[in-house]
Formats: sequence, C-alpha cells, structure tokens
Amino acid sequence: MPYTPILATLGYIMSPDGKNVLLIHRNSRQNDMHLGKYNGLGGKLERDEDVISGLRREIREEAGVEIDDIRLRGTINWTGFGKKGEDWFGFIFRIDSFSGIPRTENPEGSLHWVAVDKILELPLWEGDRYFLPLVFGDDPRQFHGVMPYENGHPVSWHFEWVGMG
Repeated sequence: MPYTPILATLGYIMSPDGKNVLLIHRNSRQNDMHLGKYNGLGGKLERDEDVISGLRREIREEAGVEIDDIRLRGTINWTGFGKKGEDWFGFIFRIDSFSGIPRTENPEGSLHWVAVDKILELPLWEGDRYFLPLVFGDDPRQFHGVMPYENGHPVSWHFEWVGMG
C-alpha cells in the first residue's frame, strides 16, 4: 500500500528572551481529538503550499502574528496517529522571533506563554515528551524521527541527528 501521510507543520513560538513558548490549550471544541492538551501551533499543509508558506499561514491564523526567524528543528513520521489511524508527517519548527502581538485565544482554544522548563508538567500528547526536549535543547542539529502510534499511544520512538553538532 502506498504511503500517503497527512503533511503538517508544528511551530513553537519563543518569547523574545527565549525563556517562554506560546502554546495552545485545546479547550474549545468538544469533538477535538486534542481536547485538554497543550500543543504548539500549526496544522495541515494545503495542496498548493510549501512547508514554510503553510507554517506562516497557520501561525497567522492561530496566533495572529507574522514569523520572522524560523528554524527547522526536525521532522517526525507519526504512523497511525490520526483519528482513523491515518499517518501524519510533521515538520517541527522553533520560531525565535515574530512581529505583532499574539492572540489570547482562537477557535481551537486559549493561547498561553509557558516557561520552557515547565512544559513537560502540562497535559500533552504522550509522544511530545520524547521530542520536545530536542526542540528546545542546545544541540543545533536537526532530528528526524519515527513515532508509531497505536490506540492513541506511541509504541516506540527512534530518531537520528543530522547536521553539524
């Protein structure tokens, strides 16, 4: 069977001092598979978009800001992640500067500045706990990983670093 994942972006907007990150608390839609969880901002790529255009559009729609300094931190192949077992392939970015004032909410939930060192204390997707330290860590290399899901839970995690370390 051909591999046809849903392509998506996931961006983590940093505060100017680099100590906080803007997260969405998905608390607005009762039928949301992310309900109650905190997450970065982003979503599905549209047919006519490159990955950066898609990230810019999603950040503009969800947070109301324009991104200036973008750093690809890695990619993740989430097989079996979707509601019906769909595969997702995500491009994970850290956004180190932006223009504008972020919204405090959007149709999916409320937006919050969270201290980077407190993120793992929040209700997150279980698999986020594996890769978030790589997003915010000091290693400049990109990570590229695979995280298969079954029944809403990751069953393994493997990644490789790429680039100058």
